[in-house]
Amino acid sequence: MKLRIEKLVGGGLGLARTGEKVALVRGGLPGELVEADLSERKNHLEGTLTKVLEAHPGRYTSYLPPSADLPLEYSQQLPIKQGFVQEALERIAKLEWDVSPIQASPDRLALGPTGQALPVLEYRTAAQYALHPLGGLAYRQPKTNDLVRVEQDPLIAPPLQEAFRLLSSWPLSNVEEVVLRGSLYENRAQVGFIGGLARFFKRTAQALVQEGIAGVVWAEASPKGRFRGQTQHLAGESGLLEDFGGILSTVNVQSFAQVNPKAAGLMFQEAAQIVGNGGKALELYSGSGVLSLHLAHQLEHITTIEISRDAVKRGEADAARLGAGNVEFKREDAKIFAKFLPADLIMVDPPRAGLSEEVMAGLLEHKPERILYISCDPATWARDIGRLVQGGYKLTFARPYDFYPFTHHVEVLSLLVL
Repeated sequence: MKLRIEKLVGGGLGLARTGEKVALVRGGLPGELVEADLSERKNHLEGTLTKVLEAHPGRYTSYLPPSADLPLEYSQQLPIKQGFVQEALERIAKLEWDVSPIQASPDRLALGPTGQALPVLEYRTAAQYALHPLGGLAYRQPKTNDLVRVEQDPLIAPPLQEAFRLLSSWPLSNVEEVVLRGSLYENRAQVGFIGGLARFFKRTAQALVQEGIAGVVWAEASPKGRFRGQTQHLAGESGLLEDFGGILSTVNVQSFAQVNPKAAGLMFQEAAQIVGNGGKALELYSGSGVLSLHLAHQLEHITTIEISRDAVKRGEADAARLGAGNVEFKREDAKIFAKFLPADLIMVDPPRAGLSEEVMAGLLEHKPERILYISCDPATWARDIGRLVQGGYKLTFARPYDFYPFTHHVEVLSLLVL
């Protein structure tokens, strides 16, 4: 079908109208005339761009991997992402409140020799690839298992580029997926192999370490997700240090950490500024506690709550190394945070689904003086902000952060006061 894209909506989809139904087109940009392959959904049509008939003047024409669903020149990506957050706040939270200007990703943001803005590339310090049946690495197309072989990935950071090059030509039979994690601070990368049996990869792992890879981990292919089943360290080092805004935190290939450490560091620094000094705090969904380590010098005591055993171990080691004796780590489910109260400040950074019903109910019942809310999804963030405002809170600060250039994803830093 031939369509005119009106605007981008949540999820990075281009909205168009067919006369009878709304159509959502992955890959379409505002103002473009496109052809799209569409399928029926319950209340709309949805599909993928097949041809651009009239391109957006800012469409980015150099190669991008399939994960990059916002192919615009960088300066034109930012107002769209700002709009995602503002629209969610107004439409979902029902709040008339202006968010602060978006913080751009700091990596590779520069001017070229003739004064033109260079794209923000090579920012990702983590990436996952499938192994293509014909050899090399591949991305899965969104919402499908279709594989697209990639010979380069301009979004991954320099420490990962060499690992990508090695693994693209390496004989890797019995591997289902390859996971990369790098450190800008150390300029090195780790590799994770998913699938097969660990014993098949020991020699390969040792050879990769000899080629300069920092460390190699194997994990079974588990229906629970990557690194949710059995894992085994094969060779090299088990962790790397990464700089998040002046805090050196341990990262590894099998655990979550923000993939754009320079942008995340700026956010953690601003979080410390808006929180201020004094009092006791709880951090829920804390990971390895990088946010709490940023705040350790200005708060009396911080208790972090995290379900991942590995993240808690890394956080405790980092706190000891940094001398942050007032940061205490608890391996618990965020749902039972109330047993660690009282606290003047509660900090939350939930998964994409937002706050669980149990956490929301606990916040509204115990009503801490301040809530610092970090989100990776404007829609669920706005839903939760709306409920908290109805429950007696006032939104005093909100700023979008661009952690993921060339994608629709956007982070939000916010503060609510009772």
